[in-house]
Amino acid sequence: MNSIAENIAALQSGLPVGVTLVAVSKFHPVEALIQAYDAGQRHFGESRAAEMVEKAKSLPKDIHWHFIGHLQTNKVRQIVPYVSLIHSIDSVRLLKLVSDEACRAGRVIDVLLQAHVADEDTKTGFMPDELLQLAAGYDNAVFPGVRICGIMGMATNTDNEERIVADFKLLKKLFDHVRNTPAGADGRFSVLSMGMSHDYPMALQCGANMVRIGSMIFGERQY
Repeated sequence: MNSIAENIAALQSGLPVGVTLVAVSKFHPVEALIQAYDAGQRHFGESRAAEMVEKAKSLPKDIHWHFIGHLQTNKVRQIVPYVSLIHSIDSVRLLKLVSDEACRAGRVIDVLLQAHVADEDTKTGFMPDELLQLAAGYDNAVFPGVRICGIMGMATNTDNEERIVADFKLLKKLFDHVRNTPAGADGRFSVLSMGMSHDYPMALQCGANMVRIGSMIFGERQY
């Protein structure tokens, strides 16, 4: 079995220039994250507020913490001091709350708009039409505590590669469209976060520049 450092090196060697690897570290112990950190990994993805905060307090301060799970409104204030990028902004209400809490903390937080393109009701996010409507009418003055830096999405959980590629292509189309709207006017709008351990090669082919990979680095999760 390869070590965590070997897994990271193998992944990084296969990623195109300019693609950010987010190591999905949720449910994995601090000791595993330290091994990844020592191998040069600086971007880590967590999906539970309390777990992210606990790890952020005990690990080096140059780590970039990505919140990648569904973010409950009552957990926003908890993560604001530590998070570098929130991938899962799935409603205007959440966007406004993150902005307000960031302003309260004296921060401006980078966020991604989560698009729902998968054929699964369990996944959250803006439907494509909703996302485009928000982007077209976006007023940064209403959300001064956030910077919209791109889009995140997940493909349908299926073995049908044609469906997966179609989902990723739709996400890329939405990303390109939003770049030409008020929401994408900020020069920081540059991130297309899509692709996980089982489908990231297809995501890269469709234009992803950030991938979220856990089991290929850390092995199966320790719940």
